[in-house]
Amino acid sequence: MARRPARRSWLGRAARAALAAAVALGAACVLSVAAYGLITPPATPLMWLRGIEEGAWPEGRRFVPLARISRNLQRAVLASEDQRFCAHAGFDWVELNRVYREWKAGGDPRGASTLTNQVAKNLFLWPGRSAIRKVVEAGFTVLIEALWSKDRILEVYLNIAEMGDGIYGAEAAARTHFKRRAAELTPQQGALIAGVLPSPRIRADALDAPYMRARAGRIQQRMAQMPMGERRVCP
Repeated sequence: MARRPARRSWLGRAARAALAAAVALGAACVLSVAAYGLITPPATPLMWLRGIEEGAWPEGRRFVPLARISRNLQRAVLASEDQRFCAHAGFDWVELNRVYREWKAGGDPRGASTLTNQVAKNLFLWPGRSAIRKVVEAGFTVLIEALWSKDRILEVYLNIAEMGDGIYGAEAAARTHFKRRAAELTPQQGALIAGVLPSPRIRADALDAPYMRARAGRIQQRMAQMPMGERRVCP
């Protein structure tokens, strides 16, 4: 009987320590998301991994403000990757429901990630797939939508997304693929860059292939239907 209070005391200390650790981790996540809403994000985990694998750092990567990225590329990425970007709060429930219905009908599973989801996993998480990673990604998605503007979300995405083998960000992609700045991309060039997503290491080497030209054409058709504000991404 004398051992029970000691055991309860040990369990209580363990519970308090676990709670304190959870609070500290949550605070660190909030602070990191808030900080990256204001400062230039460093290299992402994927960039580090690719650099270790290939023994070389990505060439030509530079962070450029959204105002120096062609509206053609902005519109193309939204048309290709997240057509309801301005309407959702991080999760596209319309697309998720559509994917679920297709899967229930026997279709092949496919993703329904939003740009916010992709920023969360690319900037804060390790490469790979797991249920735990998806839960953590969802948490970061909520924080990003709460603390960042839509302009900032798109700006960060366009600067950290992999757009070719060892090519990260709009500026590096524009200079590598078309020998021009990101601000100078035409509608077709913007659609071609957007078209390499989400398989950039495969598609970026085939920009002149008929299937890539056809894909870019479909993206351009959707671009014409994408509303954008005059000064901000979302009207």
